[in-house]
Amino acid sequence: MPQESLDATYFDTIYTQAEDPWNFGTSDYEAQKYAATIALLDENRYARGLEVGCSIGVFTRMLASHCDDLLAVDISALALDRARRRCADRTNVRFELRNVPHEFPAGHFDLIVLSEVGYYWSDADLLVARERIARAGRGGTLVLVHYLPKVDDYVRDGDAVHDAFLSDARFEARHARREERYRIDVVAIRASSGSEAHASTSSEAHASTSSA
Repeated sequence: MPQESLDATYFDTIYTQAEDPWNFGTSDYEAQKYAATIALLDENRYARGLEVGCSIGVFTRMLASHCDDLLAVDISALALDRARRRCADRTNVRFELRNVPHEFPAGHFDLIVLSEVGYYWSDADLLVARERIARAGRGGTLVLVHYLPKVDDYVRDGDAVHDAFLSDARFEARHARREERYRIDVVAIRASSGSEAHASTSSEAHASTSSA
């Protein structure tokens, strides 16, 4: 397994080879996983949502029905072009090219979706992402969705991503579903106290220094 985060070149190469390289739009497995994720949201509606790693926008279309405003971001410009076309009729969705966690969007989100992304990050970047999600989503909801079997190209497996969040007291598990190949956790993000916010900043600074 690699130790560094997978970069835009890695993903653009994959999207150059196929329009839908992971079969998001045609796979029964993906359709079932998307439906299970939406079901765990309990028909809640969110004022401002963030989808990290939206890819070609298949799940984005579904998620848009639960958000007044949805910002969908991805590291691949090729993927975003396809996502924009797929979601052209969703007027409440905006797409941006961002390398999260280093280019994390500003502002507060009451829903953050991290689906099939966390195992691409280095250890340091995963810690930075956790800190920024904890701050940007205070008092809101985080949805974690990841494939479980180990993949040689990825830095870690799906369980390790979820455990990194759930081992932090700022994240409280609310709903969960585990299948043979994927795991979903719906997590409440605690509203941080001043001391917790200070600790988070210090932790992120340490992670950034370690990755330098």
